[in-house]
Amino acid sequence: MQGIDDLDTPAILIDAARAEANITRAQAHADRHGLKLRPHIKTHKLPYWAKKQVAAGAVGITCQKIGEAEVMADAGLTDIFLPYNILGRAKLERLKALHGRVTLSVTADSRETLEGLAATFTDTGHPLPVLVECDTGMGRCGVQSAAEALALAKLIDQAKGLTFGGLMTYPAAGRAAEAESWLAGAKQTLAASGLACDRISSGGTPDMWRSGEDSVVTEYRPGTYIYLDRYQVAKGVGTLDDCALTVLATVVSHPTPARAILDSGSKALSSDTLGLADFGELLGMPGARVTSLSEEHGTVTLANGASLRIGERVRVVPDHCCVVTNLFDQVHLIDGDKVLETLKVEARGRMG
Repeated sequence: MQGIDDLDTPAILIDAARAEANITRAQAHADRHGLKLRPHIKTHKLPYWAKKQVAAGAVGITCQKIGEAEVMADAGLTDIFLPYNILGRAKLERLKALHGRVTLSVTADSRETLEGLAATFTDTGHPLPVLVECDTGMGRCGVQSAAEALALAKLIDQAKGLTFGGLMTYPAAGRAAEAESWLAGAKQTLAASGLACDRISSGGTPDMWRSGEDSVVTEYRPGTYIYLDRYQVAKGVGTLDDCALTVLATVVSHPTPARAILDSGSKALSSDTLGLADFGELLGMPGARVTSLSEEHGTVTLANGASLRIGERVRVVPDHCCVVTNLFDQVHLIDGDKVLETLKVEARGRMG
C-alpha cells in the first residue's frame, strides 16, 4: 500500500476517518433538531463524499454550478438543489435536461431570471420547483424585502411549468438571528396571501450548530463541515484534530532561523484567508504559521526556537479548505501514514 512519503508535493491529504466523523456529527445534529441536511458539494466536489453524505441521512445535495450538478447526476445522485440564478439559453437548456434526470430545484431573485425559467419549463405535469432567494444580511444576491419575495413567489406560482418551492438564503456569518427574523416575517407575508412555504433553506457551517427546534429554517446546506479548516476552528466549530484536509508540502529553503519556505504557495494554499491573519499553520508545530504566499512559495514563520530541515515534509491546515480543493486535480484519502485511495476531483473546473 502506498504511503504519504511516496506522494509528490504539494498534495491534498484527506483523513478519511475524520471526514466520516464530521459527516456523522452534523447529521446527528440535524436529526436531533428536526432539520433536513442538504450538504453543499463545493467543499469536496467528489461524488464519493456526496454519496457518503446521502447515505448518512442527507435529503440530497447542493451544487453551485450546472456543471457540478451534471457530474453528480452522472454519478447517481438523484436530488439536487442549485441555488443560483440561471440565465442564458445554453444554461437553461442544460438545466432542462438535468430536470429530466433528477429531482431538481433552483432559486431566483428577479423577474428576468424567472422569465427565462418560465419560457424553458412549460410542462405542467413536471414543474420545476423555484425558491425565492432572500438577502437576509449577506449583501450578495436576494430580494430585499418580504414584499419582493411575495411578488416573485406569485409569479412562480402563476407560471405553468414552475412551482413555488419556498425561500432560500445564505446568511451573513454570525447573524443567524437576523436571518431567522427576516425569514419568519417573509413566511407570514406569504401565508397572508395564501402561499404556503414548507421549505426554507439556509446555509453556512458555523451557524448550523446554533440552530434549534424552534427555527423557521427547515433545511441546512453546510459545505465546509465535512473537512473543516482554520476558519471553522476559529469560529468554534471544531479543533485542529477535527480538520480532515491538510496540504502536504516540502521545505525547500530555510534562509534564516525564523523563516522557512515551502513548495506550496497561492496555487496550493489559496490566498483566501476569510479574514484570518495568515494563510495556514503546520500540524505538530505550535506557532508555525504560513505568513505570506507567492505563486509557488509559502513562507513559514517559526517561533520559540523551532526549526525545520530542508527536504522535510510538513502538513498545512489551510484557512479555507473549499478553495484549496478547487486548486488540485486529485486528493488522497489517508489513514495515518497510509494512502487508502486517490480520487479525481471530478466536479472541479466544470463550466456553467
